Amino acid sequence: MLVVSAFVVVLVGALLLLGIVPSRRRRYRPRETPTWAWRAVLFGGVIFPILVLIALWVLTLRDIRAISATRASGLTVAVTGHDWWWEVRYPKQNIVTANDIHIPTGQAVKVLLITDDVLHSFWVPQLAGKTDLIAGKTNVMWLQADRPGVYRGQCAEYCGLQHAHMAFYVIAHPPAEFRSWVAQETTAPASSAAPNLAHGEEVFTTTSCGACHSIRGTTATGTDGPDLTHFGSRLSIGAGTVPNTRGNLAGWIIDSQSIKPGNLMPPIQLSPSDLQALIDYLESLT
Repeated sequence: MLVVSAFVVVLVGALLLLGIVPSRRRRYRPRETPTWAWRAVLFGGVIFPILVLIALWVLTLRDIRAISATRASGLTVAVTGHDWWWEVRYPKQNIVTANDIHIPTGQAVKVLLITDDVLHSFWVPQLAGKTDLIAGKTNVMWLQADRPGVYRGQCAEYCGLQHAHMAFYVIAHPPAEFRSWVAQETTAPASSAAPNLAHGEEVFTTTSCGACHSIRGTTATGTDGPDLTHFGSRLSIGAGTVPNTRGNLAGWIIDSQSIKPGNLMPPIQLSPSDLQALIDYLESLT
């Protein structure tokens, strides 16, 4: 498209210059219509644009077909869009996480896209184009990162109040490192004997936290919010709204509405000791 557009710009510029340059013939016969004028209008205004658009259309269809072609993939990731966060499942590995998508480098990863509510759009600019999440339909796309790194993604379709704060991260690992991550994620965090962590787990499972969130290996089995089994290793809180730090986590627990207005998590009032123990516990879930 760049080459074709540049050619058209140069051609039109040349014709403009040709029309601007004084002509001796035009000075002597200013009212006479050139005999070639109707041919220029027909070719330059009708035939030439049609040919250019057909060429671009054919090239675009070729590229769309290449992008959409089925690829060999050993890894499938199912991503569900919610207002306003991303649920990430690895069906074969039985892994459930949120907002962070871990993939191996050098491998095409099949991504199944589903929405739990309104229309969303999945977009990782450095890795792939946009693909919509449409109610009642599962769309398929592929991601492939050739270099390790963290690639930021974003919802690209307006989905409500916190559309701008519906980000996610694709973390690309070397294959061996990715296998280690899978092994870690498939293991539920062990209960700690440390008093503060045991207290934090108790706070989580006996308050409203456990009613909305799940942590494998505990009695918390809520499904309204993200699974927090390995929350401590995640990059952000609130789908990219703020970094995952101790201070941000405290603010999110006490009053997430002040950080991300309109999200479905209500304010949770805890005593200072309960809050600190809960933060210690959540940070330990790596």
